[in-house]
Amino acid sequence: MKQEVIASFLEAMPLPSVLVDQTERFIGANRLGLDLLGGQIMGRHFATILRQPSVTGAIEKCLEDRTNRAAKHLSNDGAQDTTYEVSLRYVDGIGAVEGGAVLITFTDVTEREQANQMRRDFVANVSHELRTPLTALMGFIETLRGAARDDPNARDRFLSIMEGEASRMNRLVGDLLSLNRVESKERIRPKEEMDLVAHLTSTLKTMQPLAESGNVTLNFTPPEDPVMIIGDADQLLQVFINLVENAIKYGGDQVEMTVELLERDPSLRSAAVRVQVSDNGPGIDPIHLPRLTERFYRADSHRSREMGGTGLGLAIVKHIVNRHRGRLKVESELGTGTCFSVILPLS
Repeated sequence: MKQEVIASFLEAMPLPSVLVDQTERFIGANRLGLDLLGGQIMGRHFATILRQPSVTGAIEKCLEDRTNRAAKHLSNDGAQDTTYEVSLRYVDGIGAVEGGAVLITFTDVTEREQANQMRRDFVANVSHELRTPLTALMGFIETLRGAARDDPNARDRFLSIMEGEASRMNRLVGDLLSLNRVESKERIRPKEEMDLVAHLTSTLKTMQPLAESGNVTLNFTPPEDPVMIIGDADQLLQVFINLVENAIKYGGDQVEMTVELLERDPSLRSAAVRVQVSDNGPGIDPIHLPRLTERFYRADSHRSREMGGTGLGLAIVKHIVNRHRGRLKVESELGTGTCFSVILPLS
């Protein structure tokens, strides 16, 4: 009867849970515990299943002195590495000759660990991006105070470089603030209706001077009828300016924008509009495509920095498109150019 009570108690636990008694063998487990550790663990020694020293050591100590303990268990669910916090509590009066047993519960903290790692990576990336221009500025300041103090030509050249580095830091801070604003609103869907075609036409007019300075031709044949969507005009302006600017800077001498109405887009499962920005440039190696929208990821870091890129533009684009319940797709092959597609639901 007692074993039935133990089994019912374990099954009521909302976390993967197992019991190890003084024989150092598993005497109970709930369904979640069996899913995590395997269906054939009953009666087996815990060290043959939980082979991580931090966990096995904690179980041995808990069996010995009956004090609460904690450990960390690393596993893999078939798709990714997982991390569990392991809690150990001693329970009197059960197990072999009612000598007591250790209740072991597993709490999945994988998402928390991933979030912490993302935060650490983000701080490290921001620090790196700021350290480079700051180091340059400090070096030039020291030079201007010393050897170049009375050299007007060197002074003008150094001041010009310093202005560029300061502008780079200013762009980075601006993009960080923009990314923060976009992320804070990502779950709030826009409510205003807007004409996407008029918006795109205005965007290309804004980008025309940059295209002319780079000897790039912008091609756009807008639909005759308005295309109405629910969207945030300022954010969508940011999306298409970013995509067109990237095409001008990193593409060839031709940038084309197209607008296509879709009766039903499979990914959105509704009527949609697809805006494509394509160029005839050198293209992007397919190995980079899955990571293009990661923060600070650059397919060509040297060229991106030379062009004044912060590495945050496509991350901002992705979050804005997500807020509009849309999809962002990238297609590219080396030597054949790149095509960015933004698919948005029609209002």
